[in-house]
Amino acid sequence: MGAAVELVASDGHRLSAYRADPPGAPRGAVVVLQEIFGVNDHIRAVTDGFAAAGYAATAPALFDRLRPGVELGYSAEAIAVGVDLRRRTDLDGAMRDIAAAASADIATGVVGYCLGGFLAWLAAARVDGLACAVSYYGGGVLEHADERPRCAVMLHFSDRDDATPVAGVESFAAAHPDQAVHVYAAEHGFNCDQRGAFDAAAAQLARERTLAFLRRHIG
Repeated sequence: MGAAVELVASDGHRLSAYRADPPGAPRGAVVVLQEIFGVNDHIRAVTDGFAAAGYAATAPALFDRLRPGVELGYSAEAIAVGVDLRRRTDLDGAMRDIAAAASADIATGVVGYCLGGFLAWLAAARVDGLACAVSYYGGGVLEHADERPRCAVMLHFSDRDDATPVAGVESFAAAHPDQAVHVYAAEHGFNCDQRGAFDAAAAQLARERTLAFLRRHIG
């Protein structure tokens, strides 16, 4: 459904992205933020799914500043590579890359997974003009609970995730009563149907909630 495109960030950095458009006029735009595995088959499929739901969807390659063309699988070796890339990711650069993927013409939301879930939370506070943000099991969100989002945020957590223990999620939710926080009986990565952690019921419920949230805030 989609195709590779090139984006230019405000500092002149050129990055690749995967873009998928809906069959008709878009309801709005969605920036899909990758896991630590890059813009791989799964992230492209997720992007296609948002296009099928009516959104102009773009997944920027957020590791291009470090290593262009990252597409990892889910082996232990691939996870180690992804963790290293995540550790070395410059957050300010990531915010510029997310801004470059956002539409200036129609209401835009961001939806992120894993690393992307953390970046979605930061983008809600640091990127101008976003209508909403959705974070899936974002490691780092709890450590950045003092961020003050400038748009509506929905956050999906799992109850078996060492990076986001339930007690920490509960404290986070209490500190941000205006944001929608959901916890699922599932593991980290439950939305990815290419991983052993995939949970079809949790993924479906989270998608339904996400689409309803997008409808409410961007059309």
